[in-house]
Amino acid sequence: MQTEDNLHFSEPERIAWLTLKLIADLGNRSILRLVRHFGSPTAVLRASAQDIDAVPGLRDKAKQALLRRNVIRAPRMEWDCLKNEGIRMLCLGDPDYPVNLANIPDPPVALFVRGRIEPRDLVSIAIVGSRAASPMGMAFTEKLSMDLAQYGVTIVSGLAVGIDSAAHRGALKGNGRTLAVLGCGLDIEYPQVNSGLRKDIAASGALMTEFPLQTPPAPGHFPQRNRIISGLALGVVVVEAAHRSGSLITARMALEQGREVFAVPGIARHYRSEGPHRLLKEGAKLVESAEDVLEEIRPLIRPSWISDSGQERPMAPKPQLSRDEDLLLKSLDESPRHIDDICRSLSWPVAQVTASLLSLELKGIIKQLPGMYFVHFRNGTC
Repeated sequence: MQTEDNLHFSEPERIAWLTLKLIADLGNRSILRLVRHFGSPTAVLRASAQDIDAVPGLRDKAKQALLRRNVIRAPRMEWDCLKNEGIRMLCLGDPDYPVNLANIPDPPVALFVRGRIEPRDLVSIAIVGSRAASPMGMAFTEKLSMDLAQYGVTIVSGLAVGIDSAAHRGALKGNGRTLAVLGCGLDIEYPQVNSGLRKDIAASGALMTEFPLQTPPAPGHFPQRNRIISGLALGVVVVEAAHRSGSLITARMALEQGREVFAVPGIARHYRSEGPHRLLKEGAKLVESAEDVLEEIRPLIRPSWISDSGQERPMAPKPQLSRDEDLLLKSLDESPRHIDDICRSLSWPVAQVTASLLSLELKGIIKQLPGMYFVHFRNGTC
């Protein structure tokens, strides 16, 4: 398997990944098993029947699919179509493959992306909920998303009508970033009512899917999509969901992936409140404002250019700073400073200092200590 130390895949290697993705009846988990066993997608395609038969845990259906090479379309033709459409294919192991997503048990072996994924998207929150949302739920979601985006949090959702759309719109209104995960190919306009929103998201974030071109939306695709939504984020907020809701599947997957789960309370005994209230009874964090979410995700933040081992990621760009952030950062070092002391030294109002401190914290550059003290985060340590 390629690692983060491999800075890129060659075009033939990417086409090998794409070939595996296009083989009918060869699922993501099977591809993961094969690549981990043989070391690369090229080696998988060169393996003999005897070698493939020896892969532990691989089902007979997957073995036969690989041996038959029954691709749904010619890989080279698909590759050319992706390039013509301006769609990138991120392979597991690419340096800009989303770090949070790479750490789930079954990450997509390939992501098809229109737009840009950036290091700051490490600090992401997913917001999901009912398609048949109430006006109150839509308004709350848009405000929550906008506030989080203004603090520098990337908003992740599924581009469905209702709560998902409100989450994306709020992020855009907050001049922030948002990622939309689809349950179909990127060339499929679904849902059509969100055609304009799709363009705005691609310009201020990214549209992504693990499904190849021409893949229509299907019920079985959305649980697969949901694990990507939760996998990209540090936590999942559920706003308005019935008892049997896809949003609850996303919340369950978030728990399995070790993510935080949040829920917004609603009207007692209303069907749209059943999902969030059930999550709250099971221990989800109650959300009334963006601050409730930020309080929980602060301990999870680390610099996006620092790996789990504490080493700098090769070629990983440092986040860009605003003028206020740059000035404030210069006033900090590795000795803790109280917020009151920072305000006095800069002659700034508390609100201005607080906003810049939080933004730097969410970018993983500084760390808040107990008692409102702050230190500069250097090389993964304080």
